[in-house]
Amino acid sequence: MELDREKIVILGAGFAALKAVRTLRKNRFDGSITVVAPRPIFSYLPSTVWIPSGLRSREDLEIPLGTFFARFNVRYFQGSVTGLDPQNSQVSTDQGPLSYDRLLIASGARFIRKLPGVKEHVIIPCDGIHAGEQLRDRLAEMDGGTIAMGFSGNPKEPAAMRGGPVFEFLYGIDTLLCKQGRRDHFNLVFFSPAPEPGKRLGPKAVQGLLREMKKRGIETHLGHKMKGFTDSSIITKGGEFESNLTLFMPGLTGPKWLAESGLPLSPGGFVVADKAGRVPGFAKIYVAGDCGSFPGPGWMPKQAHMADLQAESAVKNMLSDISGSPENHQFKVELVCIVDSVNSGILVYRDMKRAIILKTCLFHWAKLLFEWLYLRGIR
Repeated sequence: MELDREKIVILGAGFAALKAVRTLRKNRFDGSITVVAPRPIFSYLPSTVWIPSGLRSREDLEIPLGTFFARFNVRYFQGSVTGLDPQNSQVSTDQGPLSYDRLLIASGARFIRKLPGVKEHVIIPCDGIHAGEQLRDRLAEMDGGTIAMGFSGNPKEPAAMRGGPVFEFLYGIDTLLCKQGRRDHFNLVFFSPAPEPGKRLGPKAVQGLLREMKKRGIETHLGHKMKGFTDSSIITKGGEFESNLTLFMPGLTGPKWLAESGLPLSPGGFVVADKAGRVPGFAKIYVAGDCGSFPGPGWMPKQAHMADLQAESAVKNMLSDISGSPENHQFKVELVCIVDSVNSGILVYRDMKRAIILKTCLFHWAKLLFEWLYLRGIR
């Protein structure tokens, strides 16, 4: 089939999906591109850490995609994916079926909400813009008390976690309360079932993050398996401790519909793919971003930067397959994270050769600049 007649469907409207669209057009693909998502809106979740301090609002971080879709000649299909029929090259949605010639799954991951009380008594920071707003409003109502923040992983796939934003909320709220002159009325606690939280960032990063907590007077409760949450406490195997406001980032797993998709799944519930983004045994299906389980080191992150790298390699390989001359573009495994604290930042970088951690107020401004540049390209 010729390139200009191929019909590509992309599931999702996040970092990986938008990177895939731009990569397709950049490589002169003139065929049909359809993006499937519940809303034609891109939510820039990395900056939700600035909502409690008032530095950002929903209007700043939710970008309508109409202009982006028009600029890149993308058809938008409004719907939620409910299933997949690989044999007939068809995606099932709550708005009806959709056929494809090539499919890129970039629909992200979902949080594991199995712990007792997690749905009722916890704010999940990366659950959407509303989570940052909820935290902002709860903080404004409080006169004092204990605020606890933590994260855990997927026991069947330890790398399926997202801990960086928790550190950012932790340091950011400490900074905010200090600026407001209210810090003495609050007790901040960081908790994790891991004895060395953030270890995948590198050993120096763990030491640096824990030193920063000690410097800020933040208590820690580490190395105890989570058992559940109440409206005023957190329960672990190491004991129960008070929490008047709890932020918790559970481990990640793949979308529910994957279970009946017929695709190969990892123990943690993600689509198995190679480093080229291809799904073994399914020649027309590719994966990028958090919904995939890729070969690589245990510290390989599930973050926006990695999703971009995976989407670019997957699209290049997809185009080479379409042309009849398959290539093997492999994404670079790289962790880049700025742990922001509203007035400063800690840069954490890791690749296959090195792990670096640096702290300076300049990294706060670097994160602001990156946000501006990225969103300018979407708007």
